[in-house]
Amino acid sequence: MIRTRGLLFLPLLATLAGCGSSSDTPQAPEKSGKAQATSDKIAATAGDSIGTPMAERVAVIGLLNKRNGQTRDIELKPGEAIRFGKVVVRLRACEKTAPWETYPDEGAFVQLLVNERPPGTTEAERWRSVFSGWLFKENPAANVVEHPIYDVWVKACKMRFPGEETPVEDKSPDVTVPTPKTPSTAPQSPSEPAVQAPDEASPDPA
Repeated sequence: MIRTRGLLFLPLLATLAGCGSSSDTPQAPEKSGKAQATSDKIAATAGDSIGTPMAERVAVIGLLNKRNGQTRDIELKPGEAIRFGKVVVRLRACEKTAPWETYPDEGAFVQLLVNERPPGTTEAERWRSVFSGWLFKENPAANVVEHPIYDVWVKACKMRFPGEETPVEDKSPDVTVPTPKTPSTAPQSPSEPAVQAPDEASPDPA
């Protein structure tokens, strides 16, 4: 059972619910190590109107090869796929809870394809979809990739919401505040009384 912590995930869960594992031959990029666009239709949800459009979001996916312990950080946009040897990672969508949500979380709808023999057979290797579903950063146990060699997980969904723009720098002129003078500690001589100038208008004494 898939559990989410943000209301923005719900429309996509319904839209992509039918995109599960399939026995049909899936599409796999011919080139290795380069993200390529697929024919997947980008799902549009109500959340697109208050944040980064789905097609412009970027998901960061971790990929682990359990045989050699090698890990990779993959950046994909919805509708893209990338191949590394006998494994392909496809991204259908990614979401992030809005800043006003109580429990922050990030998730992605990921598909994992592996070129291997069907389990328990001696048939030739072929591309098989071994996982298709939502993965969540803060709740990884909600959905688990069960494969003996490969594992994938969500690290981030890069998108922005209104109000998260970089604040404008304050360009007001700098006002220099004069530094108060430090009183001297040297001994001071008493000041002489000022000599008052004679008043020209006063008469001379008799």
